[in-house]
Formats: sequence, C-alpha cells, structure tokens
Amino acid sequence: MFDKISENRTLDDIFQGNEPKKGINEVSVKSILNKSKKRDSWFLLDYSLNPYLGCSFNCLYCYIRGSHYGGNTTHKLQVKSNAAEILVKQLKRRVKTKEYGLIGIASSTEPYPPVEEELKLTRSLLEIIARSKFPVSILTRSKLILRDMDILKKINENAILPPDLKPKLRGGAIISFSFSTPDEKLAKIFEPNAPTPKERLETMKKFKEEGFRTGVCFMPVLPFLSDSEKQVEKMIVLAKNYGADSILTAGLTLFGNEPTDCKTVYFKTIEKHFPELLEKTKKIFGDKFYPNTKYQRELNERANRLCKKYEIKNRIV
Repeated sequence: MFDKISENRTLDDIFQGNEPKKGINEVSVKSILNKSKKRDSWFLLDYSLNPYLGCSFNCLYCYIRGSHYGGNTTHKLQVKSNAAEILVKQLKRRVKTKEYGLIGIASSTEPYPPVEEELKLTRSLLEIIARSKFPVSILTRSKLILRDMDILKKINENAILPPDLKPKLRGGAIISFSFSTPDEKLAKIFEPNAPTPKERLETMKKFKEEGFRTGVCFMPVLPFLSDSEKQVEKMIVLAKNYGADSILTAGLTLFGNEPTDCKTVYFKTIEKHFPELLEKTKKIFGDKFYPNTKYQRELNERANRLCKKYEIKNRIV
C-alpha cells in the first residue's frame, strides 16, 4: 500500500493535519500504467502514466477540460493514492515478458503540481521505474522536477530501451517542457499558476548540462497571440539557446460548451483581454474542437521552416 508519501507523514496526516490541501481528494485506481496499441510517433511513447487527476496549474486552455479525458472535474486535483502499489504489480509483469518501452509521464496532467513537493508521489513512481529499468519521457512545466534529477540520472544511465530506439536515443530519460507562449505577460493570463516560461527554460538548461535529452513542446500555440512568424521564431530560438534537442509545435484544441470547459473559458478570456481577436478566433474553429485545415497547415509550415533555419529538430528523433 502506498502509505508513506513523505519521510514521516501519510496521506491522512497531510489531508487532515495542520496543513490541509484544499481541493485535493484521494482516489484508488485499478490501473496506473496504460499500454498503447501503437507507439506514439511524436513522443515515442509505448506507455502512459498519470500520478494525478486534474491539475492545480489550471491553464485556461487545458484540453482535458470538457474532453473525454477529464470531463468537468479536471480543475480539482486528485491523488492516485494506491498508484505505487499498482505500478509495482504492473511493471513486474512487463519485466517478466521483457516488454520494455518508453513510459510517458504525464499525458493528461502535470506530474509536478505544487503539492508533489510534499506528497512525493511522482518521485515514488520514478523510483519504482528506475528499479524496473524502464525508460521515461516526462513532460512538465515545473521546476520541481530538479528535485528528482538523482533518480532520473539512474534511469537515463540504466534503462533498457526497445531495440529499435537504442541507436536513436542516447539515454533512457527524455525531459521536455511545455509552452504556449514565450511571452511572460501572455503566460500570466493563460497559465496563471504555472512557473514562468523563463523558469522552465532555465530548468531545461540544467537538465541539458547534466547530459539529458531535452525538448520543448510548443503546444498549444495560441491563435493570433503566439502563432506569428515573430513569436514562433522567438520560441524556437529560445529553445535552441537553452539546450533543447527538439521542439514540437501544435495548435490549440478546445472542447466543450459547459461553463468550466476549456472552449468556454478560453473564449471568455479572449473576450476580456483581446476582444478584437474573438470573432476571428471563433471563425478558425467553427463547430470543431480544432482549427481549420488551412490554419494548421500554415502553422506547421512556419514551424518546420524555422526549425530548419535554426537547425533544431522538429521531432524527438
């Protein structure tokens, strides 16, 4: 049972003690490690693992709000309290059958929300993964990942890669950071609780200096705010200057029509801060959850051209 989440405290101590964590609930899960039918071509993932449900960073455009991934509960952080116990069992079976593959942490939540500093749930799962010698790919916005560099170094050095990835990856850990804009003021509006873009870049640089493969996920790009030639170029130049091996770029997706769904929240935010952009933003989406084909094609062409110009990969490998 995963009952020790910090040196001397249990979940009950933290949730019922003198330092209550508002908006956090415990949930028990039957599975924590999800096997993909086919390896993800962008992130090279064979498995996905999410220590938490929801995210306290509460980025206004978060795609799981209103989508089938999270419904309308994603604004409430939930801790998968038995995650470590379940992961031990699931990885034990995969080790026996030698089904080694890249584990993506986390595909639908932030693996390092502020409460992780005390709970150490993600850290506990990384320790299990390190012992099982599975490779990992972590996507985060948080500086807290620096705390776990010791474990990530072990994974990077000792993980068993799938045979087809051995010649392509120099280690067993890929550390990536997510951005929607390089602009500090814009980020403050759309990612109010997340570390600043500069803090993320500086954290990535430290991992690069320690020999990790690092990357930038420039997604979602914000229509008419961070998708211009100048803004995309700025993000790519920053990524390269701070040590990214690659930068993946993708457009915004917006789901749902309920008050807390990301489509509703995003359009209200645009109306408040950038009213002149509201109609043209709605127009490229229409009745779909993604921008129209013309917009996506132009964004991809712009990003690929600039990646070529600055000699940085637009794929992990």
